[in-house]
Amino acid sequence: MTVTLTEAAGAAHSRIYALGAARGQNAVPNADIIEPINSSDEWIQKRTGVITRVRADKDTSAIDLAAVAAAQALERSGVAPSDVDAVIVATISNPKQTPSVSAIVADRIGANPAAAYDMNAACAGYCYGIAQADALIRTGAAKYVVVIGAEKLSDIIDPTDRSISFLLGDGAGAAVLGPSDTPGVSKTQWGSDGSKADLVGMNATLTQFRDGEAEWPTLRQEGPSVFRWAVWDMVKVAQKTLDEAGVRPEDLAAFIPHQANMRIVSEFAKQLGLPDTVAIADDITTTGNTSAASVPLAAHRLLEEHPEISGGLALQIGFGAGLVFAAQVVVLP
Repeated sequence: MTVTLTEAAGAAHSRIYALGAARGQNAVPNADIIEPINSSDEWIQKRTGVITRVRADKDTSAIDLAAVAAAQALERSGVAPSDVDAVIVATISNPKQTPSVSAIVADRIGANPAAAYDMNAACAGYCYGIAQADALIRTGAAKYVVVIGAEKLSDIIDPTDRSISFLLGDGAGAAVLGPSDTPGVSKTQWGSDGSKADLVGMNATLTQFRDGEAEWPTLRQEGPSVFRWAVWDMVKVAQKTLDEAGVRPEDLAAFIPHQANMRIVSEFAKQLGLPDTVAIADDITTTGNTSAASVPLAAHRLLEEHPEISGGLALQIGFGAGLVFAAQVVVLP
């Protein structure tokens, strides 16, 4: 006797219902960090656009930031925490290898016994999470999903490092996704290039630190190479995302790229031919680069400052260590 499995029936489409945010409690201006890197406020602003970055208190973890952002997103969405089927956290700064940030956050926000897992896709992590939430909802594996990008990067920087430390901040951004009668998330363009893994990442392993062979591992990057990759290769990914979504630049209400560097963002907009009607996220100026939290924090701020774009289309793209990338067009909540 042959038994046929019963296949789960999902929603036709998904969309983002609401966003939430949590930023580090302390604004750290360029003046506070230039001496260790032998730099200047002018140099940092000219090269990156950063004026201040936010960093969390010593006792605040990425878990704490994630829980605050998720709770705000849920409250705004109208979805009961008990109805959440999955919690996905993108992070590279879990203070422990295990347990996951997501399981702890699911408990804190009242979503037990939701499925919960973390992913490490660096600055592309949130967009990876949106792709997975969309798939879970449309296949019937979940009805409501919370996606969070959360980082406390101040724990893993060397204040004397000129390659990336002055860029980085702490924060978390969260989205609640659920079923929709119309498309709210386009096909995601994502991928990786591990041949360039050495361009961004930690400068030592935990076992090397344990064995006294290295100092506490911190983030480093090969700035010029990363800049070229982001500007030239990622623009192609962004353009392909628009093309396959059937969206023209003039159809967009917003462009929300990873907040890596304002020079990169400006070049992106130029190469994509974005008209002046498109609102471009600029969260790096006062928040800094928050890796996996970058895109949702930028989206949250953009909606706060431009409520008129609510319900419009946004192109979002994340890219970073791995090297990894992901982009999709979403309907803004």
